Amino acid sequence: MLVMNATRPEMRPSCGGAQAIAAAEEESTTTSSPQCGGITQSLPTAGSCSTAQEPQRAPTTTTSAGISYTISDEASNSQHEDRASAYEVPSFTESSGTVLLTRKAGLLEQQFLLYKYKMKQPIMKEDMLKIVHQSYHDRFAEILKRASERTEIVFAVDVKEVDSTSHCYDLVSKLKLPNNGRVRGGRGLPKTGLLMNLLGMIFMKGNCATAEDIWKFLSMMRVYAGRKHFISGEPRKLITKDLVRLKYLEYRQVPNSDPLRYEFLWGPRARAETSKVKVLEFLAKVNDTVPSAFPSYYKEASRDEEEKARAMDAARADTTASGVGVGAVVRASTYEFCGDTNIRSIMENCCYKLLWDCG
Repeated sequence: MLVMNATRPEMRPSCGGAQAIAAAEEESTTTSSPQCGGITQSLPTAGSCSTAQEPQRAPTTTTSAGISYTISDEASNSQHEDRASAYEVPSFTESSGTVLLTRKAGLLEQQFLLYKYKMKQPIMKEDMLKIVHQSYHDRFAEILKRASERTEIVFAVDVKEVDSTSHCYDLVSKLKLPNNGRVRGGRGLPKTGLLMNLLGMIFMKGNCATAEDIWKFLSMMRVYAGRKHFISGEPRKLITKDLVRLKYLEYRQVPNSDPLRYEFLWGPRARAETSKVKVLEFLAKVNDTVPSAFPSYYKEASRDEEEKARAMDAARADTTASGVGVGAVVRASTYEFCGDTNIRSIMENCCYKLLWDCG
Protein backbone atom coordinates (compact mmCIF):
# COMPACT_ATOMS: atom_id res chain seq x y z
CA MET A 1 0.00 0.00 0.00
CA LEU A 2 1.35 3.26 -0.81
CA VAL A 3 1.89 6.77 0.41
CA MET A 4 3.46 9.25 -1.89
CA ASN A 5 4.35 12.62 -0.51
CA ALA A 6 4.08 15.66 -2.76
CA THR A 7 7.61 16.60 -1.83
CA ARG A 8 9.02 13.39 -3.29
CA PRO A 9 10.61 13.67 -6.76
CA GLU A 10 8.81 12.41 -9.88
CA MET A 11 10.50 9.40 -11.44
CA ARG A 12 10.54 8.41 -15.10
CA PRO A 13 12.12 4.95 -15.39
CA SER A 14 13.77 3.77 -18.57
CA CYS A 15 15.45 0.41 -18.73
CA GLY A 16 15.98 -2.79 -20.68
CA GLY A 17 17.24 -6.33 -20.24
CA ALA A 18 20.41 -5.71 -22.23
CA GLN A 19 21.12 -2.55 -20.25
CA ALA A 20 20.64 -4.52 -17.04
CA ILE A 21 23.22 -7.10 -18.06
CA ALA A 22 25.68 -4.38 -19.04
CA ALA A 23 25.01 -2.58 -15.77
CA ALA A 24 25.55 -5.78 -13.79
CA GLU A 25 28.90 -6.34 -15.46
CA GLU A 26 29.92 -2.75 -14.81
CA GLU A 27 28.75 -2.93 -11.20
CA SER A 28 30.88 -6.00 -10.55
CA THR A 29 33.99 -3.92 -11.19
CA THR A 30 32.91 -0.90 -9.20
CA THR A 31 31.17 -2.16 -6.05
CA SER A 32 33.70 -4.45 -4.42
CA SER A 33 34.08 -1.90 -1.62
CA PRO A 34 30.68 -0.19 -1.43
CA GLN A 35 30.31 3.14 0.35
CA CYS A 36 27.29 4.09 2.37
CA GLY A 37 26.00 6.56 -0.20
CA GLY A 38 26.14 3.99 -2.97
CA ILE A 39 24.34 1.46 -0.83
CA THR A 40 21.53 3.88 -0.10
CA GLN A 41 21.00 4.62 -3.79
CA SER A 42 20.92 0.96 -4.67
CA LEU A 43 18.25 -0.23 -2.27
CA PRO A 44 15.90 -2.75 -3.93
CA THR A 45 12.99 -0.95 -5.51
CA ALA A 46 10.07 -1.77 -7.71
CA GLY A 47 8.02 -0.46 -10.55
CA SER A 48 10.94 -0.87 -12.95
CA CYS A 49 12.64 1.98 -11.14
CA SER A 50 15.35 2.78 -8.66
CA THR A 51 15.52 6.00 -6.78
CA ALA A 52 17.78 8.30 -4.89
CA GLN A 53 16.54 7.95 -1.38
CA GLU A 54 16.53 11.56 -0.24
CA PRO A 55 14.60 14.45 -1.84
CA GLN A 56 16.87 16.58 -4.04
CA ARG A 57 17.06 20.34 -3.83
CA ALA A 58 17.26 20.92 -7.56
CA PRO A 59 16.40 19.04 -10.79
CA THR A 60 18.90 16.21 -11.15
CA THR A 61 19.56 13.23 -13.34
CA THR A 62 20.44 10.18 -11.26
CA THR A 63 21.77 6.89 -12.54
CA SER A 64 21.65 3.87 -10.25
CA ALA A 65 22.51 0.36 -11.46
CA GLY A 66 22.02 1.34 -15.09
CA ILE A 67 18.63 3.09 -14.95
CA SER A 68 18.47 6.79 -15.73
CA TYR A 69 15.83 9.10 -14.35
CA THR A 70 15.01 12.72 -14.83
CA ILE A 71 14.08 14.01 -11.40
CA SER A 72 12.06 17.18 -11.11
CA ASP A 73 12.08 18.21 -7.49
CA GLU A 74 10.01 20.38 -5.24
CA ALA A 75 11.21 22.09 -2.13
CA SER A 76 11.02 19.94 0.99
CA ASN A 77 8.83 21.20 3.80
CA SER A 78 7.80 20.42 7.34
CA GLN A 79 4.92 18.22 6.14
CA HIS A 80 7.40 15.89 4.48
CA GLU A 81 9.49 15.72 7.62
CA ASP A 82 6.46 14.98 9.76
CA ARG A 83 5.23 12.24 7.45
CA ALA A 84 8.64 10.80 6.87
CA SER A 85 8.85 10.02 10.57
CA ALA A 86 6.13 7.40 10.03
CA TYR A 87 8.61 5.28 8.15
CA GLU A 88 12.23 5.61 9.10
CA VAL A 89 14.87 4.19 6.81
CA PRO A 90 16.76 1.53 8.74
CA SER A 91 20.41 2.18 9.38
CA PHE A 92 22.77 -0.15 7.57
CA THR A 93 24.42 -2.55 9.96
CA GLU A 94 24.64 -5.39 7.46
CA SER A 95 27.95 -6.80 6.40
CA SER A 96 29.25 -5.65 3.04
CA GLY A 97 28.47 -9.12 1.64
CA THR A 98 24.83 -8.91 2.69
CA VAL A 99 24.55 -5.38 1.33
CA LEU A 100 25.87 -6.54 -2.02
CA LEU A 101 23.30 -9.34 -2.08
CA THR A 102 20.61 -6.74 -1.44
CA ARG A 103 21.94 -4.63 -4.28
CA LYS A 104 22.04 -7.61 -6.63
CA ALA A 105 18.43 -8.47 -5.70
CA GLY A 106 17.43 -4.88 -6.38
CA LEU A 107 19.14 -4.92 -9.75
CA LEU A 108 17.48 -8.21 -10.67
CA GLU A 109 14.04 -6.96 -9.65
CA GLN A 110 14.23 -3.43 -11.04
CA GLN A 111 15.86 -3.98 -14.37
CA PHE A 112 15.06 -7.54 -15.31
CA LEU A 113 12.01 -9.15 -13.65
CA LEU A 114 9.76 -6.12 -13.99
CA TYR A 115 11.12 -5.19 -17.40
CA LYS A 116 10.48 -8.70 -18.74
CA TYR A 117 6.99 -8.68 -17.22
CA LYS A 118 6.21 -5.30 -18.75
CA MET A 119 7.44 -6.37 -22.17
CA LYS A 120 5.73 -9.79 -21.94
CA GLN A 121 9.02 -11.59 -22.49
CA PRO A 122 10.04 -14.91 -20.92
CA ILE A 123 12.11 -14.75 -17.73
CA MET A 124 14.92 -17.28 -18.13
CA LYS A 125 17.24 -18.40 -15.35
CA GLU A 126 20.26 -18.24 -17.65
CA ASP A 127 19.57 -14.54 -18.27
CA MET A 128 19.08 -13.87 -14.56
CA LEU A 129 22.46 -15.44 -13.86
CA LYS A 130 24.01 -12.88 -16.21
CA ILE A 131 22.41 -10.12 -14.15
CA VAL A 132 23.77 -11.34 -10.81
CA HIS A 133 27.24 -12.01 -12.27
CA GLN A 134 29.31 -15.18 -12.13
CA SER A 135 30.85 -14.47 -8.73
CA TYR A 136 27.35 -14.60 -7.16
CA HIS A 137 26.02 -17.70 -8.92
CA ASP A 138 26.33 -19.75 -5.73
CA ARG A 139 24.03 -17.22 -3.99
CA PHE A 140 21.51 -17.02 -6.84
CA ALA A 141 18.68 -18.71 -4.91
CA GLU A 142 18.98 -16.19 -2.07
CA ILE A 143 19.18 -13.24 -4.45
CA LEU A 144 16.09 -14.41 -6.36
CA LYS A 145 14.23 -14.92 -3.08
CA ARG A 146 14.97 -11.34 -2.00
CA ALA A 147 13.95 -9.94 -5.37
CA SER A 148 10.75 -12.01 -5.32
CA GLU A 149 9.78 -10.80 -1.85
CA ARG A 150 10.22 -7.17 -2.85
CA THR A 151 8.17 -7.66 -6.01
CA GLU A 152 5.45 -9.38 -4.00
CA ILE A 153 4.97 -6.63 -1.42
CA VAL A 154 4.96 -3.83 -3.98
CA PHE A 155 2.98 -5.34 -6.85
CA ALA A 156 1.21 -8.33 -5.25
CA VAL A 157 2.65 -10.72 -7.82
CA ASP A 158 4.52 -13.96 -7.17
CA VAL A 159 7.66 -15.09 -9.00
CA LYS A 160 6.93 -18.65 -10.09
CA GLU A 161 8.85 -21.19 -12.13
CA VAL A 162 6.50 -22.15 -14.97
CA ASP A 163 8.82 -24.60 -16.76
CA SER A 164 11.25 -26.60 -14.66
CA THR A 165 12.98 -28.04 -17.72
CA SER A 166 13.97 -24.75 -19.31
CA HIS A 167 13.96 -22.90 -15.95
CA CYS A 168 11.49 -20.31 -17.21
CA TYR A 169 9.80 -18.01 -14.67
CA ASP A 170 6.85 -15.63 -14.72
CA LEU A 171 5.30 -13.03 -12.43
CA VAL A 172 1.81 -14.21 -11.49
CA SER A 173 -0.84 -11.86 -10.11
CA LYS A 174 -2.35 -12.77 -6.72
CA LEU A 175 -5.78 -11.83 -8.09
CA LYS A 176 -7.25 -12.89 -11.42
CA LEU A 177 -7.10 -9.46 -12.97
CA PRO A 178 -7.13 -9.51 -16.79
CA ASN A 179 -3.84 -9.79 -18.64
CA ASN A 180 -2.11 -11.24 -15.55
CA GLY A 181 -2.68 -8.13 -13.43
CA ARG A 182 -2.21 -5.48 -16.11
CA VAL A 183 -6.01 -5.01 -16.36
CA ARG A 184 -5.89 -3.59 -19.87
CA GLY A 185 -4.56 -5.23 -23.00
CA GLY A 186 -0.98 -4.83 -24.13
CA ARG A 187 2.10 -4.22 -22.05
CA GLY A 188 2.36 -2.61 -18.65
CA LEU A 189 3.02 -3.11 -14.95
CA PRO A 190 0.70 -5.03 -12.60
CA LYS A 191 -2.15 -3.17 -10.89
CA THR A 192 -2.70 -5.90 -8.29
CA GLY A 193 -0.68 -4.19 -5.56
CA LEU A 194 -2.70 -1.00 -5.91
CA LEU A 195 -5.95 -2.98 -5.74
CA MET A 196 -4.82 -4.89 -2.63
CA ASN A 197 -4.02 -1.58 -0.97
CA LEU A 198 -7.44 -0.19 -1.85
CA LEU A 199 -9.15 -3.29 -0.48
CA GLY A 200 -7.18 -2.91 2.74
CA MET A 201 -8.14 0.75 3.04
CA ILE A 202 -11.83 -0.04 2.47
CA PHE A 203 -11.74 -2.81 5.07
CA MET A 204 -10.04 -0.65 7.69
CA LYS A 205 -12.56 2.12 7.10
CA GLY A 206 -15.39 -0.15 8.18
CA ASN A 207 -15.85 -1.98 4.87
CA CYS A 208 -16.85 1.22 3.13
CA ALA A 209 -14.51 4.11 2.28
CA THR A 210 -15.61 7.46 0.93
CA ALA A 211 -14.17 8.67 -2.34
CA GLU A 212 -12.53 11.50 -0.38
CA ASP A 213 -10.71 8.97 1.82
CA ILE A 214 -9.57 6.94 -1.17
CA TRP A 215 -8.19 9.92 -3.09
CA LYS A 216 -6.52 11.28 0.03
CA PHE A 217 -4.85 7.91 0.48
CA LEU A 218 -3.78 7.78 -3.17
CA SER A 219 -2.43 11.32 -3.02
CA MET A 220 -0.01 10.13 -0.35
CA MET A 221 1.47 8.00 -3.16
CA ARG A 222 1.25 10.93 -5.52
CA VAL A 223 -1.45 9.22 -7.51
CA TYR A 224 -3.96 11.84 -8.63
CA ALA A 225 -7.15 11.76 -10.68
CA GLY A 226 -6.52 13.00 -14.19
CA ARG A 227 -2.74 12.65 -13.94
CA LYS A 228 -1.15 9.65 -15.62
CA HIS A 229 0.88 7.45 -13.30
CA PHE A 230 3.62 5.12 -14.52
CA ILE A 231 2.03 2.11 -12.78
CA SER A 232 -1.71 2.77 -12.71
CA GLY A 233 -2.10 4.86 -15.85
CA GLU A 234 -5.00 7.29 -15.46
CA PRO A 235 -6.12 6.34 -11.94
CA ARG A 236 -9.68 7.70 -12.04
CA LYS A 237 -10.56 5.47 -14.99
CA LEU A 238 -8.78 2.49 -13.45
CA ILE A 239 -10.51 2.79 -10.08
CA THR A 240 -13.99 4.08 -10.91
CA LYS A 241 -14.43 2.36 -14.28
CA ASP A 242 -12.13 -0.61 -14.95
CA LEU A 243 -12.04 -2.19 -11.48
CA VAL A 244 -15.77 -1.50 -11.05
CA ARG A 245 -16.58 -3.08 -14.44
CA LEU A 246 -14.48 -6.11 -13.44
CA LYS A 247 -16.44 -6.24 -10.14
CA TYR A 248 -13.40 -5.93 -7.87
CA LEU A 249 -14.72 -2.62 -6.52
CA GLU A 250 -18.19 -1.20 -6.04
CA TYR A 251 -18.54 2.55 -6.54
CA ARG A 252 -21.83 4.06 -5.51
CA GLN A 253 -23.48 7.30 -4.46
CA VAL A 254 -23.83 7.87 -0.72
CA PRO A 255 -27.57 7.73 0.00
CA ASN A 256 -29.21 11.10 0.65
CA SER A 257 -25.92 12.98 0.28
CA ASP A 258 -26.16 16.67 -0.59
CA PRO A 259 -23.92 17.65 -2.23
CA LEU A 260 -23.45 14.30 -3.97
CA ARG A 261 -20.80 12.07 -2.46
CA TYR A 262 -19.54 8.64 -3.45
CA GLU A 263 -18.07 5.64 -1.66
CA PHE A 264 -16.14 2.46 -2.43
CA LEU A 265 -16.83 -1.10 -1.26
CA TRP A 266 -15.40 -4.52 -2.09
CA GLY A 267 -16.92 -5.97 -5.24
CA PRO A 268 -18.12 -9.57 -5.58
CA ARG A 269 -14.98 -10.74 -7.41
CA ALA A 270 -12.77 -9.34 -4.65
CA ARG A 271 -14.81 -11.25 -2.08
CA ALA A 272 -14.57 -14.41 -4.18
CA GLU A 273 -10.83 -14.26 -4.97
CA THR A 274 -9.40 -12.98 -1.69
CA SER A 275 -10.43 -12.40 1.91
CA LYS A 276 -9.93 -9.92 4.71
CA VAL A 277 -7.41 -12.29 6.24
CA LYS A 278 -5.35 -12.43 3.05
CA VAL A 279 -5.48 -8.66 2.59
CA LEU A 280 -4.28 -8.10 6.15
CA GLU A 281 -1.54 -10.67 5.69
CA PHE A 282 -0.45 -8.65 2.66
CA LEU A 283 -0.54 -5.43 4.71
CA ALA A 284 1.47 -7.08 7.45
CA LYS A 285 4.13 -8.20 4.99
CA VAL A 286 4.38 -4.67 3.59
CA ASN A 287 4.78 -3.38 7.15
CA ASP A 288 7.44 -5.97 8.03
CA THR A 289 5.23 -7.28 10.78
CA VAL A 290 2.70 -10.03 11.51
CA PRO A 291 -1.09 -10.05 11.16
CA SER A 292 -1.55 -9.97 14.93
CA ALA A 293 -0.16 -6.43 14.86
CA PHE A 294 -3.64 -5.41 13.63
CA PRO A 295 -5.71 -7.14 16.34
CA SER A 296 -9.12 -5.50 15.96
CA TYR A 297 -9.05 -5.85 12.18
CA TYR A 298 -7.74 -9.40 12.29
CA LYS A 299 -10.38 -10.35 14.79
CA GLU A 300 -13.04 -9.17 12.36
CA ALA A 301 -11.28 -10.90 9.48
CA SER A 302 -11.10 -14.20 11.38
CA ARG A 303 -14.77 -13.91 12.28
CA ASP A 304 -15.53 -13.38 8.60
CA GLU A 305 -13.56 -16.53 7.74
CA GLU A 306 -15.44 -18.51 10.36
CA GLU A 307 -18.75 -17.40 8.86
CA LYS A 308 -17.57 -18.57 5.44
CA ALA A 309 -16.51 -21.90 6.97
CA ARG A 310 -19.95 -22.37 8.54
CA ALA A 311 -21.57 -21.62 5.19
CA MET A 312 -19.31 -24.21 3.56
CA ASP A 313 -20.22 -26.70 6.30
CA ALA A 314 -23.88 -26.14 5.55
CA ALA A 315 -23.28 -26.56 1.83
CA ARG A 316 -21.28 -29.73 2.52
CA ALA A 317 -24.09 -31.15 4.62
CA ASP A 318 -26.60 -30.40 1.87
CA THR A 319 -24.47 -31.93 -0.88
CA THR A 320 -23.59 -34.96 1.25
CA ALA A 321 -27.26 -35.56 1.89
CA SER A 322 -27.84 -35.52 -1.85
CA GLY A 323 -24.90 -37.88 -2.43
CA VAL A 324 -22.46 -35.32 -3.81
CA GLY A 325 -19.06 -35.01 -2.11
CA VAL A 326 -17.21 -31.74 -1.64
CA GLY A 327 -13.68 -30.81 -0.66
CA ALA A 328 -12.50 -30.28 2.86
CA VAL A 329 -13.54 -27.07 4.54
CA VAL A 330 -10.72 -24.68 5.37
CA ARG A 331 -11.31 -23.09 8.70
CA ALA A 332 -10.04 -19.76 9.91
CA SER A 333 -6.78 -19.72 11.79
CA THR A 334 -6.66 -18.50 15.35
CA TYR A 335 -4.33 -15.74 16.40
CA GLU A 336 -3.10 -14.26 19.62
CA PHE A 337 -3.84 -10.57 19.42
CA CYS A 338 -1.45 -7.96 20.70
CA GLY A 339 -2.11 -4.28 21.37
CA ASP A 340 -4.28 -2.41 18.85
CA THR A 341 -2.70 -0.36 16.06
CA ASN A 342 -4.05 2.94 14.82
CA ILE A 343 -5.43 2.77 11.27
CA ARG A 344 -3.58 5.90 10.18
CA SER A 345 -0.29 4.45 11.36
CA ILE A 346 -0.97 1.17 9.56
CA MET A 347 -1.79 2.77 6.24
CA GLU A 348 0.93 5.40 6.41
CA ASN A 349 3.53 2.74 7.12
CA CYS A 350 2.24 0.77 4.13
CA CYS A 351 2.32 3.86 1.99
CA TYR A 352 5.81 4.94 2.95
CA LYS A 353 7.17 1.44 2.47
CA LEU A 354 5.90 1.36 -1.08
CA LEU A 355 6.80 4.99 -1.68
CA TRP A 356 10.34 4.08 -0.69
CA ASP A 357 10.30 1.10 -3.04
CA CYS A 358 8.64 2.80 -6.01
CA GLY A 359 10.14 6.26 -5.73
